[in-house]
Amino acid sequence: MNIIIINGPNLNLLGKREPAIYGNLSFEDYLSQLRLSFPHVSIDYFQSNVEGELINKLHATGFSYDGIILNAGGYTHTSVAIGDAVKAIETPVVEVHISNVMIREQFRHISYISAAAKGVISGFGLDSYRLALLSFLEEGKK
Repeated sequence: MNIIIINGPNLNLLGKREPAIYGNLSFEDYLSQLRLSFPHVSIDYFQSNVEGELINKLHATGFSYDGIILNAGGYTHTSVAIGDAVKAIETPVVEVHISNVMIREQFRHISYISAAAKGVISGFGLDSYRLALLSFLEEGKK
């Protein structure tokens, strides 16, 4: 199984940024742990702070991977274009958020991605990515 994790803006600062919300672990350290836990899954990773680069990566991977785990960060709540990119591709997308966006600021309650996503996982810290990966593995068993 080939999965790609696509992270949006400011997620390159995990481990440093607002640790009370996002924790103390860098994403690279978490990704190493995730890969060790799922050695039979090829897990690629891409991060950008630039909206257009995220769209380009969705286009480039959205027809060849078994699944995309997407944390678009703040673009989740503002980018119609990323939502449209998710609608345009064939690869299923699971929208992921580290924090529970529904208990945060009102503007975070809006997602332009959710309607086109296979599902949404929010509020389980970095473990949200593992849960998204498990959803693809379970779907593959059917």
